Amino acid sequence: MRMYEELDPEIAALLANESSMPTITPFETDSLEQAEDLPKKNVSEVDLSIRTFKPITEFFSSTPTDIFDDSTYYKTALTGENSSAQGLHTLLTKYLTCQDPKDRTVYRQQMVNKYWEFIRSLAPKMGDLGLPKCKRMLMRFGVVLPSLFTDQQKDLFSSVFFENRTGEPVYYLDEWFQEIASGRINLSATDEARPARKSGNPAEEAAHLMQLKSKNSGKLQNSENLLTSKESQRSMIEAELTSRVEQICRHDMLIGLGNHRAPYTDSQKRMFAEITERLRLLSKIDKEIRGYLAEFQDAKEISDSLDIKLSSGPVNIEVNTSEINTEVDTVRQMAKMTVGRQGNHFPIFTREYYHCTPRGTGFRENIVDALAWIESIDPNAFCRIHKNVSNRIVPYVIVIPTYGDYGFCWEPFDRYNRITSRGRIAVPMYPKDLKIALLTAVADLRWQVAKEKASYYWMEEGLTGQYYQWIVSQKLKGDVKDFFIDDYVLWMTKESEGVQRLDKEVRGIFWRHMPFAQDVKEKLKTRSLVYQELYQRDLNRAMSDGY
Repeated sequence: MRMYEELDPEIAALLANESSMPTITPFETDSLEQAEDLPKKNVSEVDLSIRTFKPITEFFSSTPTDIFDDSTYYKTALTGENSSAQGLHTLLTKYLTCQDPKDRTVYRQQMVNKYWEFIRSLAPKMGDLGLPKCKRMLMRFGVVLPSLFTDQQKDLFSSVFFENRTGEPVYYLDEWFQEIASGRINLSATDEARPARKSGNPAEEAAHLMQLKSKNSGKLQNSENLLTSKESQRSMIEAELTSRVEQICRHDMLIGLGNHRAPYTDSQKRMFAEITERLRLLSKIDKEIRGYLAEFQDAKEISDSLDIKLSSGPVNIEVNTSEINTEVDTVRQMAKMTVGRQGNHFPIFTREYYHCTPRGTGFRENIVDALAWIESIDPNAFCRIHKNVSNRIVPYVIVIPTYGDYGFCWEPFDRYNRITSRGRIAVPMYPKDLKIALLTAVADLRWQVAKEKASYYWMEEGLTGQYYQWIVSQKLKGDVKDFFIDDYVLWMTKESEGVQRLDKEVRGIFWRHMPFAQDVKEKLKTRSLVYQELYQRDLNRAMSDGY
C-alpha cells in the first residue's frame, strides 16, 4: 500500500488545472495572529553579564496553533512567488502520485534544486511583518503540505512556540533571513570577495556605518567589562581595608588605670603591613581603571557618533535582494553540510523521513536545554578570553530543517569584532540524536576559536597544538579537526560519566584545556585512579601558581 494513497484535496484540485497556479488570489492575513510574528526583543546583541542559560520550564505550548489545519495552507504558501512555485508544485504532485520507484527517485532528486529556487524567491520577504504565517512555517520547518504530517506530528508541530521566549540567539530559518534582511545581523562570511562599496548610496553608507559600529562594539563591551571587573575588585579590597582599619582603631579599656586604653596588640601591628600591601594594590588597580576608563570613553564617543550618523540616515536599513540571495546560497551550503554527502537531502518535511522524538527534534527550547547541558559539563564551551578576562558569548544557532546528523561551526566570530561578537553554528532540525548534533557543532566552535587564538602557532601551542602533535605521533591520516570532534563527543558523553574511552594523552590534554565543571571533577576523582591523578595534578598546579 502506497504511503500517500489519499492525495491531499488541495493538490488534487490543483492537478485538475495546473495552469491556475500562478494566478491564485492572495490570501487574507487577518487571522494570522500578527502579534506573534516577531520576538518581542532583539536577542542578537551580546550581554556579557549573563553567565548561564535560563532553565526551560515549558517546552511546548498548551495553546496550539491551528495554522496546519488551514485548508488553504498549501495554496497560500506558494502564492505570489515566481515560477519556482509552479515548478515545485508540479514536481511535488508528480512525486506523490508516481507509481514507479525509479521515476520517484528522479523526482525526489529534482525537487532539491527546485525547492531552493523557491526559497530564494521567498527569503527576501521574511522582513515583511504582514507575511502569511504559512510561508514562515514553510521556511521554518520545511512544511510545504500539512497532509504529509501524521496526526501526532501535526499536533506536535502545532504546539511549538512560535516566538523566541528563551532570550537566546537560536534562530529558525525564517527568523534568520528576517534578521539578515533588516540589517540587524551581518551576512555570513564567504570565501568570495565582497563588491566595492559605492559612495553616495544611502543604504550602502548606512551598512558601512553599521559595520563600523559592530567593530567598535567589541572594544566598547570589552572595556566596560574590564572596567566593571576592576571596580568590583577595588570595592572588595576597600571593604577589606575598612575592616582592618576598624580593627586597628579598636582598643580595650585598661582596668584600674582610669580612661586609658591598651596599645596596639601584635595582631594589630601585623595589620600595618597588610594595609600597606592593600594600599599598594589599590594604587595599581587605580592605574588600570584609569586606562580602561579612557578606552571606554573613547569607544563610547565613537559609538555615540555612529548612532547619530545612523539616526540621520534612512529609517529602515534593508539588505538588498542580491545579498539575501548570497545568504540563501550560504544557508543551502550549510544544509548540505548538516546532511553530508551520503545523507538524505530531501528538503521537504514528510512523515516518511521524520523519526525524531518530540524532545529530540531541533525546536528552539530543546536546543537551549541541550546547550545548557553542554555548558554544565564544559563550563568554558562558549567562553573567549581577552586580556585575561573570560567573556561568555553564546554563538548564533541557525536551525536548518534538514534530515542531517551533523552540527558545525560556520565562523567562530565576526571578522570585524573578534572580541565580543557571536560565532555561528548550524544544526539540523531532524537529526537522529540532537545532543550529538549540537556536540559536533560546539566541538567545531571550540577547535576554531582555539586555532584562531594560537594563530600561526596552532600546530605547536595550546589545545590545537598539543592535540595536533598527538595526531602526528600516532601517524593518523585524515583531517585533524574531525578526529578532535569525535574525541570531544566521547569526552562529553563517556569520559564525563567516568567511562574511559580516550587515549591517556588526549584525556590529559582535554582535562587541562577543556576542564569539566568542578562538580563533575569531584565526582570523577572517586570513580578511578586515572581521574584522581588528573585531579591531583590540578591541585599541584594551583599550589605552584602554574595553572
